[in-house]
Amino acid sequence: MEEDELPRMRSDAAGQLAGESLDTYSQDELMARIQLLEAEIARVKDHHSKAASHRKVADELFKPRETD
Repeated sequence: MEEDELPRMRSDAAGQLAGESLDTYSQDELMARIQLLEAEIARVKDHHSKAASHRKVADELFKPRETD
């Protein structure tokens, strides 16, 4: 995906990162940034998985009872 194709309307940290120019970064700095972002992606995926598990438990707990 080209830089120009990234969403620019977001005002959160991810949106700000997506719009930041990378021209001033060295190759080492870019690799460090990639490692940091990959770690953050793993953290978000882990949190999403936990939230999905909690949601599944809540859905089971609060599902309507079947009537005969």
